[in-house]
Amino acid sequence: MPLLIGIDVGGTNLRVGVVESDIETRSRKPRVIDEVRFQADFSSLCKQYQEAPAEAWRSILLIIANAIHVVREKYPKVVAVGIGFPGFIDPHTQVISQSPNLPGLQNVDLSADLRSLIQLSVTTENDALAAAYGEYAMHPENINHLIYLGLGTGVGGGLIINGRPFQGMHGVAMEVGHIIVQEGGRLCGCGNHGCMEQYASATGVATSYLEATQQQRTAAEIASEAVAGNQAALAAYALAGKSLAQGLAHVLKTIDVTDIVLGGGVSAAWPLIAPSFSQQLSQDLIPVLHGKVKLRISEMGDQAGILGAVMLASRLNN
Repeated sequence: MPLLIGIDVGGTNLRVGVVESDIETRSRKPRVIDEVRFQADFSSLCKQYQEAPAEAWRSILLIIANAIHVVREKYPKVVAVGIGFPGFIDPHTQVISQSPNLPGLQNVDLSADLRSLIQLSVTTENDALAAAYGEYAMHPENINHLIYLGLGTGVGGGLIINGRPFQGMHGVAMEVGHIIVQEGGRLCGCGNHGCMEQYASATGVATSYLEATQQQRTAAEIASEAVAGNQAALAAYALAGKSLAQGLAHVLKTIDVTDIVLGGGVSAAWPLIAPSFSQQLSQDLIPVLHGKVKLRISEMGDQAGILGAVMLASRLNN
């Protein structure tokens, strides 16, 4: 059975999986046989080279190519690579037009540039859409429509309709993190103010805590303080839950898909988010949708994005 590499690109690391998948039959049940995590703080790298984005891009390419090389030394029979990358990705050309959490990157072609370095077929898709497809394909129940929300450095969204990933005309479908929830709020990497991801992501939680305490903490550290009863930490997560619900309510009223999966590192703090989320969602939903939203926390972890990237690569190459 062919081997493929699936890569989930995060703001601070790369998760690389070797996947066993039958491309010819487009099997819906691929299997991750090995997984390696590499440190790769692309967010800081792009900020460091914001005035020289070509240098940042060259570094990103070399880091990803090196990670693939390391894995291929152990698995030389790999035939293709699928990558989930944060940003707006043109569904026709795979060009990354912008990546709000990787400042300075515009109109770069990861598939073509990386292909020339590693001499393998490379397919690039939005990271949240890849995770959505992974969740859909591996879910034990028969679900045709699904929304995935990834709460990480930013907030990404992916939509599956009738079993097919929906990218939109310009690769901007389901960029739910950029729904504005606070008029005139925090400046976002997309250029707008008050976007949901500025409050509901790991970055947003850290910013809320910093504004209240003038102390820098990671979202995980803030979660620990919240569990211990720290009021500023509790308030940061309450704001995250409220903001997430505000954005999701608009999405649900627009596309009427009620199977929701939450993933990403911040979802591990769901008990801290849930109270304000539930209250706000109940307030903002139209009555016909009350009681019909089925939300679950992902149990796949990193593997949703890895498997989804591989499966989307398989779809596009056959």
